[in-house]
Amino acid sequence: MRTLCRVRDPVRIEIGGRPAAPLRPFVAGYTGFDLCGYRPGVHLGVPARTLTAVLTFGDPLDVEVPAALTGPSGCYPSMVSGLMTQAISIRHSGRQRGVKLSLTPLGARVLFGVHAATLANTVASLADVLAGLWPQLADRLAEATTWPQRFGVLDDVLARAAARTLRSDTRLLEVRPEVAATWNRLLASGGRERVGDIAGDLGWSRRHLSARFREEFGLTPRTLARILRFEHAVRLVSAAGVAAWAEVSAAAGYADQAHLVRDWKDFTGRTPTAWIAGDVLVDGHRPA
Repeated sequence: MRTLCRVRDPVRIEIGGRPAAPLRPFVAGYTGFDLCGYRPGVHLGVPARTLTAVLTFGDPLDVEVPAALTGPSGCYPSMVSGLMTQAISIRHSGRQRGVKLSLTPLGARVLFGVHAATLANTVASLADVLAGLWPQLADRLAEATTWPQRFGVLDDVLARAAARTLRSDTRLLEVRPEVAATWNRLLASGGRERVGDIAGDLGWSRRHLSARFREEFGLTPRTLARILRFEHAVRLVSAAGVAAWAEVSAAAGYADQAHLVRDWKDFTGRTPTAWIAGDVLVDGHRPA
């Protein structure tokens, strides 16, 4: 698909795709994007509950990786990032085309053969992570002409990746039940449930739970809870296009607006108002 536009007429196409049923424990969703006519700028890839993979059609991603994260800055025709505690900056010319994959932590195990903790706070080439399956994925996506075809290619190649991994070690599906329960309870509560309460219900100390959780995911339960509240706030602002910050703070589970602003700065390096004013690409929000 090709979209023609003038600089003064921004065009934004985003197509959601649902993975094939056997892949849904590993892949939360696909998003095809085709954007042009925007002013050159910087898009922030912000922390979220999922790992992210992006494959571009055309210009590669020009990525700046903060010093606190792992991975080189530079141009990526394809990339994967783990669970993150800081945003990465993606410089763009106002034109981007590609597809984004949102992966679950279990997806890192099954599709890439590594724990999510290995990729936490890391940016890498998707070609390196997929290894031998990358050439066929790149070639078949280049030949596809519609989004359903592209999503079908992803389904097929990712199913091959999962089968390859599970043939070598079915134990990769095994996550400690206490750790899985903590993840699920935090997601269900939007990050509002107290980690100490979860630990008590499991019969573990909070310290022991945090250590085992970090081994699996690369971050602590408390950090995941912060990310979930931040993610909820981002969705609320993205859907509204404008923000009543006190209302957003309360709805996302923050004690007050100051706590929201603190987390926003920690995760993005920007205030909420600076972020919404300057970032227009990919994640579904439009500046006021």
